Amino acid sequence: MIKIKIKKVKVPQNDKNNKNKKPKNLLWQLFNVFILFVLFISLYSGISAYFGENKSKKEISVSMGEIVKKINLENSTSTGSTSSPTSSVTTLTVSGDKVSFDDSSTTTLVAIKESNESLLNVLKNYGVSTSSLNNLNIKIEDNSGFNFFSDVLPFLLPVIFLGVMIWLLLRGVRGANMQALSFGQTRAKLIDPNDDKKKVTFKDVAGAKEAKEELEEVVDFLKSPKKFLDIGAKIPKGLLLMGAPGTGKTLLARAVAGEAGVPFYHLSGSEFVEMFVGVGASRVRDLFNEAKKNSPAIIFIDEIDAVGRARGVGLGGGNDEREQTLNQILVEMDGFEPTEKLIVIAATNRPDVLDKALLRPGRFDRRVMIDLPDRESREEILNVHKKEKPLAEDVNLKIIAERTPGFSGADLANIMNEGAILAAREGRKTVAQFDLIRSIEKVMMGPERKSHILSDKKKTAYHEAGHALVGAVLTHSDPIHKISIISRGNAGGYTMRLPLDENKLLTRQRFIDDIAMTFGGYAAEVEIYGEVSTGPSGDLQQVTSMARDMVMKYGMSEVVGPMAIESDEKKVIYGNMQDSKNIVGNLLADKVDEEIKKICEEGLATAKRVVKEKRDVLEFITKELMEKENIERDEFEKILILHGIEVKK
Repeated sequence: MIKIKIKKVKVPQNDKNNKNKKPKNLLWQLFNVFILFVLFISLYSGISAYFGENKSKKEISVSMGEIVKKINLENSTSTGSTSSPTSSVTTLTVSGDKVSFDDSSTTTLVAIKESNESLLNVLKNYGVSTSSLNNLNIKIEDNSGFNFFSDVLPFLLPVIFLGVMIWLLLRGVRGANMQALSFGQTRAKLIDPNDDKKKVTFKDVAGAKEAKEELEEVVDFLKSPKKFLDIGAKIPKGLLLMGAPGTGKTLLARAVAGEAGVPFYHLSGSEFVEMFVGVGASRVRDLFNEAKKNSPAIIFIDEIDAVGRARGVGLGGGNDEREQTLNQILVEMDGFEPTEKLIVIAATNRPDVLDKALLRPGRFDRRVMIDLPDRESREEILNVHKKEKPLAEDVNLKIIAERTPGFSGADLANIMNEGAILAAREGRKTVAQFDLIRSIEKVMMGPERKSHILSDKKKTAYHEAGHALVGAVLTHSDPIHKISIISRGNAGGYTMRLPLDENKLLTRQRFIDDIAMTFGGYAAEVEIYGEVSTGPSGDLQQVTSMARDMVMKYGMSEVVGPMAIESDEKKVIYGNMQDSKNIVGNLLADKVDEEIKKICEEGLATAKRVVKEKRDVLEFITKELMEKENIERDEFEKILILHGIEVKK
């Protein structure tokens, strides 16, 4: 017995999508009208041919003389015949100037007589005798009657064509008018809470434990608001999700809607702003009105800094379109009733540029900071993204999590995807650990470039060996995990170092050792070749940046003292952060420059000392790199132990 299971599928009705449909192109409409006209003409020709055709006899066009000969021939035949008791009668059919003579059962002779002449006079002029005329049976057809296909249709077709064309044009204009009227309506995308394919819950979001705890209160309010309202509590009207790009702000907002089972309106801040004045404010009003009708609901505005930047500093003056849109958002968020079950969630990675009125209590009064995932959270995120990817037995996601400090959730998803692409490119059915390690390097520095000549390759080997050697000798520098002279992206080679723990508090000595380690390649080139190439240019930029932060931001200079030279009082000018006031005088600026230079020179001196003292180790590492191109952590630690250098653990 066969059982048929019928599944009901709900088709969501989205009037907004219908409103957003653009009218058809005018040229396409004219093309359709032309095709319709051709069909009308073809139909008319076919009908005319069908009804105008004489199906019983074939018409043959001849001269009037041929018909006269036929008449005389028949009369002479009938006169000479003795078997016929009566004379034969010849039948002529006249329709206007057209004269027809039935020659046989299958053919009809047709001739055209002179206009304005009667048939009898024409026949007499051709010499037809009186007796022959007496035997003629002349039938006159009236062609002045009404004929729809010949009299009406030729005039009706152009009228129909013009009517259809005008109708299509008017419909296009009406569509354009409707589009103009709907221009100020919201473009928000609605995610139905009953759509299981698009539904996201907190189980789908790995890491971000503190952020999920904050958002669970919002879910509880949307599910059961009565217990909050009965005790006089007011749930925050707006939540601002802040964090670096790729940390999962949008995913968390969708998870809130999925957990609460409420409609989720999603749009970007840039979708409010248009070139027409008032459109953004109109879309804000329409968005909030639509959400209130379907409350409880969540409005999610992604990249709110596109519309919520500080007012009064843009190109358009104080009344430009973006500021009007922001003002309308502020008004709508103030207009919530205490009992309305509507929550606005916004996301940004630039909270420093937002308008202060947007951040005050009563609007976005709760801020949720989403940090980059730690080691444990990275492993959880990798476990989420490994779904639908067949992994080999040697895959250890814990090692991958250790090798990716500072990576966001989007970066980790990209690593898993790149690993699968590498495995598929090489024709394998499973993703191995080696694929994931290569994908980390590809995401960090770009794809491999194996086009360097031998001289550059050897100089690169000395450069990277210098980095690794100085980093291994200095106490406060991070352990070396990998050394490579395979070019990736803009780098001729790279030395990967990973921290033992993810401590965010850095000491002065840690900075000094990091600067010396960064100078390791520079010092190695000076020691071996006696001159410096353009290779350490990126290292010099990193060193200068670290030294400047030590002096100007962290107060790690004894000469300048414990003060922050960089001011937090900044304003937005054309999208960039600018200092509102300069607190650095000429004397202090000179001290800052001298101190930055002193720190850099101290780090370089340390690197040169290490490279000179451990010249034999530098040569050994360089030789290994020239042979293998890559040295992993285990091999590098064996080299250090062989030369009596303590390994960091």
